[in-house]
Order: sequence, then structure tokens, then C-alpha cells
Amino acid sequence: MTARDRSLAVLVAVLWGLNFLAVRVGLDHFPPFFLAALRYLVLAVPVILFVPRPGVPLRWLLGYGLGFGVAQFGLLFLAIEQGMPSGLASVVVQASAPFTVLLGALLLRERVSGRQLAGIGLAVLGMAVIAVDRARTAPLLPLVLTVLAALGWAIGNLASRQARPEYPLRFALWMAVIPPLPLLALSAVREGPATGWRALGSAFGPDGWPGLVALVYIAVLGSVVGSGIWTALLKRYPAGVVAPFSMLVPVVGLAGAWLALDERPTHWALAGGVAVVAGVLLGNGWLPRFVRERKAAPRALDGDGERPTGTQTAGATGASQETKRS
Repeated sequence: MTARDRSLAVLVAVLWGLNFLAVRVGLDHFPPFFLAALRYLVLAVPVILFVPRPGVPLRWLLGYGLGFGVAQFGLLFLAIEQGMPSGLASVVVQASAPFTVLLGALLLRERVSGRQLAGIGLAVLGMAVIAVDRARTAPLLPLVLTVLAALGWAIGNLASRQARPEYPLRFALWMAVIPPLPLLALSAVREGPATGWRALGSAFGPDGWPGLVALVYIAVLGSVVGSGIWTALLKRYPAGVVAPFSMLVPVVGLAGAWLALDERPTHWALAGGVAVVAGVLLGNGWLPRFVRERKAAPRALDGDGERPTGTQTAGATGASQETKRS
């Protein structure tokens, strides 16, 4: 990967990490389901007008939109509104990766390797540590909602995988057409039919500009720009090269929330977050450089100057990871 493309991958991670901070600001001005609906409504209108439809079966487009769009972002926004720290949410939602592996094994009969099982176990251990730490000081409901949001992301990943779109960015943009109506219906039931629209009207007043800025950031920078760059990188490089950069997202999310919102995670929460991130990296085939070099190094010759019987040189293994983002 060139230095320019590495910089672009880091830029995407920064955009996505700060997206959690923008969500927190937006929730100070809009109710959660309504904000999630606006996020996609801003995209849906120009997509319908200017972007050709992807040539994929409708059921997979619906599955992707309902899983990735409605379940993930609706529940994630609700979790943050209910008290989930935005920085910690950026870590816990990474559980979508092990969830994707497990659902792929259960529903699509995909093979799960020992390395993937180890990564899943490490990620689950990290989430358990976070849950125990949260239970001592705060309600568990926001954490449960965030985990369910990660599960929704995983369901969207499976639908995307089954769709096999020829034009991934076109498919990702058309997904934005699905969530607005279900999310607006949820908003009307839980938040009141007129609550969100009144909040939108107030956002155009003198004190509402932070909410509008947050909405534009979430919809444009967090979705269109971030996903566009990420898709372009995935076209040029194997997923195993690009995917590890996504693990910078929770780092940026935690740091941004710490600096801007004074969210200070406990040592146990940080330890659990490290375990989640490490589990995701391990499960997706990423290995530190020194481990790859050790695995690739030839084994010692025997006394006759030949390799022991059955010895093979092992190279690093890359595995693909499903991507967003919006």
C-alpha cells in the first residue's frame, strides 16, 4: 500500500471515529430514531434521483438496509441517548465482526477456523469485562442495545455478502433508501409523531446549528466520503490489507470523546476494549509483523541438510472483513 493510500485509510478511520462524537452532539438536538432517519433521508433523495439502481435481488438490498441501517444505527443512537458513552460505543459495536463469523457459520454453513474461534472468544471476554464494569456503576441497558446494534450490523454484512454487488458503492448508497420509513415509524411510536419534526424546525434557529452540523457530518463525511474512499481502497488492495485500518476507529472514538466530552473510561473498560479490538483483528487474520515473519521463516535443516519430513513454510494468512460504514 502506498503512503498516500495509507493516509487515506487513516483519514477514513478518523472520519468514522469522530462520527460517534457527531452522533452525541446530534442527540442533544434530535430524538434518536428521528436522527437516524434523517441520516438516511438526506442521502436517499439524491440517490433515487441520480444513482442507478444496483443489479441485486431486492431481498438482499432490504436485508442490508434493515440490518445495517435500521437495526444498527437505530439501536446505536438509542443506546447513546440512553447513556452509553460514545467512545465506548465505538469499541463495543466492533463486535459485529465476530457476530458476522458466527451467523455465517449458523445460517450459511461457513467454516469457522480455530483462529476465528480464538478471536471470537477474546472479543466476548472483552465485552464481558466491559459489562461487569458497567454493571457496577451504570445500567446495562445501553450496553445491551449497543451489542444488539452490532448484531444488526452483522446481519447487514450477511445480506451484503449474499448480494455480491457488481458495484459495491452503488449498492451501499441505495441501501440508504430502505431505513427512513421504518425509522420514522419507530420515531412516531416511541418519540411522538411530531416530536422529531419540531426538533428539526428548532434546529434552524440560532441555537440549533450544532445539530445541523452534526447531521451533515454523519450523512456526508461519515457516510458518503468515508465509504467512498474505503470502497476505492478495497478495489485496489486485498481486504486483509485494508481491514486492519478500521481498528483505528475505536481509538479515534475513545480519544475524541475523552477530549471533547470528557468521557473517561475506567481501566477495566479500556482493558475490555483492547480485548475486543484484539479479538476482531485476530479473527480477521491480522497478525503483527514479527509474528508473520516468524511464521514465514524456514525451519532449521536436519543433519543431512534437508528439511524434516512434512515441514512446510507457512505464510501469513489474510481473511476478508465485511465493511460500512455509514
